[in-house]
Amino acid sequence: MNKILQAFYLKLIVSLGLVFCIHIFVLNLTTREPFANSIVLSYIINAALALLIFTGLYLLKKRYEDQLGFLFLAGSALKFVVFFVVFSPIYKADSEVNRLEFLAFFVPYLWCLLVETYSLSRWLNKAE
Repeated sequence: MNKILQAFYLKLIVSLGLVFCIHIFVLNLTTREPFANSIVLSYIINAALALLIFTGLYLLKKRYEDQLGFLFLAGSALKFVVFFVVFSPIYKADSEVNRLEFLAFFVPYLWCLLVETYSLSRWLNKAE
């Protein structure tokens, strides 16, 4: 496996694992149910999508060099489609999406997006 992909995988998995532990710790501190709201599923799906999108961009870099930004945006759109297909029905089962449900999805989504953006930016700047 390429060093760029290895570095990204390691960075994402370790940092997302740390974010997950902090998220669970904060939920415990606030006496909330830590594993409610499909939080584990949310972290797993967001990580899998981030790994898939970054790997896809890496594999398509030479063929679609000028369109990588658009492909990255398409990957972000894919994450929202997954949210609406997988998580929205779960969260709307009680007719509303509360703050904890929103954060169960948004925290790993945002973290993965930040790590993807940072890694992609560094990778593309090194390539120039």
